[in-house]
Amino acid sequence: MSDRPTILVVEDERETAAMLTTFFEGEGYAIHWASWGADALRITQDVQPDLIVLDIRLPDIDGYEVCRRMRAQRRTEHVPIIFLTERRERVDRLSGLELGAVDYITKPFDIQELRLRVRNALRRARYETLVDPITGLASEPLISEKLSSLTRQQGWAVLCVGVDGLDKFADEYGFVARDDAVRALALVLSNTASEGSPDPDSHFIGQLDSGHFVIVVGAGLVHDLREKLATRLKQAVNYFYPAKDRYADASKRPSLRLSLGAVTTSDGPFASPDEVKTAALNALTAL
Repeated sequence: MSDRPTILVVEDERETAAMLTTFFEGEGYAIHWASWGADALRITQDVQPDLIVLDIRLPDIDGYEVCRRMRAQRRTEHVPIIFLTERRERVDRLSGLELGAVDYITKPFDIQELRLRVRNALRRARYETLVDPITGLASEPLISEKLSSLTRQQGWAVLCVGVDGLDKFADEYGFVARDDAVRALALVLSNTASEGSPDPDSHFIGQLDSGHFVIVVGAGLVHDLREKLATRLKQAVNYFYPAKDRYADASKRPSLRLSLGAVTTSDGPFASPDEVKTAALNALTAL
């Protein structure tokens, strides 16, 4: 999320849309506006909003369907959505919340209340960006913070784990199966690292992106950890697949290609977290 959060307003009433745009721009937000559901879906292909204010009654497809489609897309599946609507029935509210909306506000509304609800939703979303929503592991901001501290220390190692082929895996089995595979991989990493260094403060695990993980340990532990991970991952990779294909001919299923690499203090000096990450990624070799 940038320092100037972006809000997508999906509202077909021009006066309401203009009021929301003027108000939230005055609060320091960047605003995009769509009056049709299809336009909102198109905008999110080019713009990554930090929050969406979504009317339910739209001229083409209703807000529930817009929300459903956004939740089915990787780019927008975790973007907070606030429904803003005339519908006051309990069943309407429940329908919106069941689709994953973070809030439901009925018209007419208090603009100051909406301001606070938007602020709170963005604060929650900002916190959630510190951990990966699929695995719960530390994400890039916390990784950079950790690696930054390493550049001023000695006696550390960063083990990098990569998995390629996730896009084709998702094409074949769907995003749910893909997320299950990533979670399973993260669990293998966490369990193996914990066995090698049972003190929770002696290792750190983070997820750089959907296909790359880092484990920070003492330099003296990295060799054994690497060997254990190589063995465990080779044993576990079949179980990342849906049951029907776990023991299928490898040439007839999408391939998940695993790799490992490590850097230590002696590979430096490193002046920045990015230098550590680049060195760890460049050290990856296929299992």
